[in-house]
Amino acid sequence: MCGIIAVVRRAPTRPVPSSADVRVPLGPVADAFSASAVAESGGDALTDAVARLEHVNSLLLGLPGLLCLREDRGLVKGLQADTAAISSAIAALERALDLAPVADIERVNALLIRAKDACWSIERDRLRTAAAVTELAGIGPSTAGLAAYLSMQQAMSALDRLEVRGRDSAGLHLLVFDHGLDLTSAPVTAELERRSRDPLFQSQSVRVGPGWLSFVYKAAAEIGELGDNGRVLRAAIREDELLREALTGEHVHALVLGHTRWASVGIVSEPNAHPLNGEQVAGDDGPYSIGALNGDVDNFADLIATENLCIAPEITTDAKVIPALLSKYLRTESSTIEAFRRTVAGFEGSVAIGASTVGSSCMRAIASFMLPSTVSCVRMMTSVWFSPSPDS
Repeated sequence: MCGIIAVVRRAPTRPVPSSADVRVPLGPVADAFSASAVAESGGDALTDAVARLEHVNSLLLGLPGLLCLREDRGLVKGLQADTAAISSAIAALERALDLAPVADIERVNALLIRAKDACWSIERDRLRTAAAVTELAGIGPSTAGLAAYLSMQQAMSALDRLEVRGRDSAGLHLLVFDHGLDLTSAPVTAELERRSRDPLFQSQSVRVGPGWLSFVYKAAAEIGELGDNGRVLRAAIREDELLREALTGEHVHALVLGHTRWASVGIVSEPNAHPLNGEQVAGDDGPYSIGALNGDVDNFADLIATENLCIAPEITTDAKVIPALLSKYLRTESSTIEAFRRTVAGFEGSVAIGASTVGSSCMRAIASFMLPSTVSCVRMMTSVWFSPSPDS
């Protein structure tokens, strides 16, 4: 049992809110949850208060919200005080309603649920995410780089939640475009060379191509506790100075693909942890590709033999055939979608797949969800998640 998460981000279309935009609407909210206010208005005061909370939560979403919270460090403490006061007022109102219910109590209860959800989201999602991104990114990245770190944090937060489905290993992969690295710099060249040598694509491996970089971070342990994998991944990302430098570009953008695994095929090891790339031991690899699997490719051994795939013996997971075949078919098919369809059409089993590829001038991501299939009956749904190329 595994879980897959991918994050693809486009440039935001709304402005960065100001501190006043965020704090002012919350001013009267706590008072609206007093028992006397609810009794007098019959719940109308709550309707306005809930709308204000939900509005503030929406302002703090995404990159604009992150930038707002980073630009005014005092805003975080102010919001923590606001939400604490509102949560206390909600709790007091609920106790009062237990003793003396008001008219239209069902409507009031529904509003209280929405209010608690919005308050929780501000406290536990918006503020927590901003703090986690700041810890990962430090003070160096560009605004575009912050968006990449935000995508990483959102993916890892999702992996934390998905660990109930599997936790013996986890991985996070980034395809980074328009990066800020000076590839003519001797220290950068040396670091890229050092981190490109691992043919097993283990944690902190890097691959470099025309206009793009591939970073991967992995954790693998047969025995561990919930949260261990996330801590390992976050530490590796936080300490990666090469990644930090790559994300200083003003136009950098990144595609994030994450995975948490409970091994069913292949031992628990970093080489077997997903995502995996399409590189083979021998032969001329096709366009660079990445894949992650939930489920089982039952005929993976047959595909390795019939397709003449040269896979390192240390990599024994069935998921390796996904990027290897995708890379192979990308050399002959007219489009990424057709190469992907051809790849999964040969699979037997019940699988969900996340995959990404790079071309000379664009980045594409594909998702496939496939019902139990045989050679003669494959049912699937594919979608292109992101393609900045004008001709895609």
